[in-house]
Amino acid sequence: MINLLDFDHDALTALFAERGEKPFRARQTLRWIHRRLVDRVEAMSDLAKSTRETLARDAEIHAPAVVRDSVATDGTRKWLLDVGGANAIETVYIPEDDRGTLCVSSQAGCALDCAFCSTGKQGFNRNLSVAEIIGQLWHANRALLADGVTTPWVEQGRHPITNVVMMGMGEPLANFDNVVAAMRIMLDDDAYGLSRRRVTLSTSGLVPAIDRLSEACPVALAVSLHAPDDALRDALVPINRKYPLSSLLAACVRYIERAPRDFVTFEYVMLDRVNDAPEQAHRLVALVRDVPCKFNLIPFNPFPNTEFRTSSRNRIVAFQHVLQEAGLVATVRRTRGEDIDAACGQLAGQVQDKTRRRAHRIHAVAAS
Repeated sequence: MINLLDFDHDALTALFAERGEKPFRARQTLRWIHRRLVDRVEAMSDLAKSTRETLARDAEIHAPAVVRDSVATDGTRKWLLDVGGANAIETVYIPEDDRGTLCVSSQAGCALDCAFCSTGKQGFNRNLSVAEIIGQLWHANRALLADGVTTPWVEQGRHPITNVVMMGMGEPLANFDNVVAAMRIMLDDDAYGLSRRRVTLSTSGLVPAIDRLSEACPVALAVSLHAPDDALRDALVPINRKYPLSSLLAACVRYIERAPRDFVTFEYVMLDRVNDAPEQAHRLVALVRDVPCKFNLIPFNPFPNTEFRTSSRNRIVAFQHVLQEAGLVATVRRTRGEDIDAACGQLAGQVQDKTRRRAHRIHAVAAS
């Protein structure tokens, strides 16, 4: 069966053209699926009956099934979603006074193995399809509306989700084509109609893909920096060994030329006695002096068997002060959903690890 969640506007137009249908059928179908959030072709009442009958024979609207639905004390909500093959991904909804943000996954696991990230410790299985990516947004909106969520923007006829961050499980730019197709649906006025400023993609630093993204679908860009020099970043973010800081920062400057914002957000997880010293903050200031940027300092969120600890509040504030004194905008991210393991860096899901990373670690521990 064809899964209509896999199709952006251009792909739907081509699908209907193959069936001898007019191009406007793509626009109608997008609106039914992503605006009205229907789950059956038969519900698309303004399509001709013959079109619906033909389409329903070999097409469906199918999002990943919910395995578990958890709500934190602060209102953060996490869904564990089944993507087949004994793999499950996690999607997180973060309610705030002026927005509803959805943190979306792009892969089952992650191959980049960043030292402080729970997802990376699970290993990697595969890229998610377009349907599995956009299906997270489709499902979250449906679930929240079904549960009667009430916000000013919902009362104005909009969906509960106003912002999307591609910061869940996986490296989005390592699944480039599917992520871009999904983001185009997010931006499409006949679908979710989100502005480019309200869709943020976070990357660990795949430099060629950053350049491709600036051409294909420039959205707000966040970069996982986490270190002021190559030696430390090599250890924390292994992809740095291939794309060191000089090439990464140059790519950020190029990206800004086409981006919806005139700055890049640098994410910096605060690891106690690892990357949080004032002298490291000073080096960070020198590193980014030619890059229009803002910093988001993220208190480390522990997970089982991690070697790292969270920086103290005093060390985070001192680090922030150095950046601010240099004229940089530096905010400290408020931890959300920690009691359901939904905080930044804690997403793990369930992954059939093709990289066998967990098995290698268990063997190494047993041998030590």
